[in-house]
Amino acid sequence: MLELIQITNDPAFARRCDDLGGFRLFVDLERLGKAQRQAGRNTFISAHDLDDVPRIRQVLRRSKLMVRVNPLHEGTAAEVAAVLERGADLLMLPMFTSAAQVREFVAIVAGRAPIVPLLETGAALDCLDDWIATPGLAEVYVGLNDLHLSLGQRFMFEPLALGLVDRVAAAARRQRLRFGFGGIARMNEGQVSGHDVLAEHLRLGSGSVILSRTFHRPEDALPFEDAVAALRGAERELARRDARDVEADRVRVAAKIGQVAASLPAPR
Repeated sequence: MLELIQITNDPAFARRCDDLGGFRLFVDLERLGKAQRQAGRNTFISAHDLDDVPRIRQVLRRSKLMVRVNPLHEGTAAEVAAVLERGADLLMLPMFTSAAQVREFVAIVAGRAPIVPLLETGAALDCLDDWIATPGLAEVYVGLNDLHLSLGQRFMFEPLALGLVDRVAAAARRQRLRFGFGGIARMNEGQVSGHDVLAEHLRLGSGSVILSRTFHRPEDALPFEDAVAALRGAERELARRDARDVEADRVRVAAKIGQVAASLPAPR
């Protein structure tokens, strides 16, 4: 069963997720450089702050709490200490570009929490084999939005269609690390449907996925819990495919991604 990762600083909503089981809650403190990277794009920069870490931690009974800190900078040691003091179970490192940066972050954390490197730059992908065996890593997560921008691609799922995510999945398996990627919409929504994205998660042996910000819509007639139940039902259905079906779905989804990418303007 995929672990569903929900980004939130709302304790009441975090408790609802925790009650469902199979969730990881995510507080997002990343700020440095993010506005400049994503300027002019329909992306979301969270307004979470350090005080949200204990607010979410105290309502969780079954779920782990992951906190994304800022990219490595002169204040990383103090930031890591503050986040750990407030109850983070896992730390996510974004926007690294070299094995040396991963190792420096691991040295700062010094075994106090498992680390999830967020692979979202072409440089990090290029040196994948240099850092993925670093002790202290718990999971490799591929951030498709920033990765596709870094690679000069038009659509966030292009790295999936081009086999780049397959490469990361294989490397994670060799190191016996958990692996996850991208975001997922509700099953019948999205330029590439949530159902098709879920099919690729199962094909690749992914262990986790971030729910898109449209997955939880308080004003929607379909409650969040029902949308999660629909995902779980689709997960069970997709798990029954044979190898031929899995390959046919891979080809079909890659073609769909290619169609969407071709309809979008070239990156500037």
